[in-house]
Amino acid sequence: MKKVSKKIPENIRKRLKRKKRGSFQVKGTEERPRLAVFRSNKGFYAQVINDDKGQTILAISSLDKDSKGSMKNTVEGVKSLGEKLAKKALSKSIDKVVYDRSGYLYHGKIKAFAEGARAGGLKF
Repeated sequence: MKKVSKKIPENIRKRLKRKKRGSFQVKGTEERPRLAVFRSNKGFYAQVINDDKGQTILAISSLDKDSKGSMKNTVEGVKSLGEKLAKKALSKSIDKVVYDRSGYLYHGKIKAFAEGARAGGLKF
């Protein structure tokens, strides 16, 4: 893996360091794909990925055309986004996933998304 540059701000550098440390343990398979999340100031993104094939099974975002007006980038909006992703995953017969926080601490939007996905029926 690449070394994290010193020019990157401290908070982002720490997150990337945590992400690199955890990337060896979190792998998605055919039976249990990886649910990877990314958050920015404007949106929240999630993907269900099969790492064996290197294939994204499904993706969802708070900035999608169908959810842009109703979905906000808040804790409540992200929780409903998790429920929506769970419905899509269950329709593709995916009920178990591995949660990849991408180095983010487990609180706020990351925690709300996980709780929403669990409420929607995903197991991780």
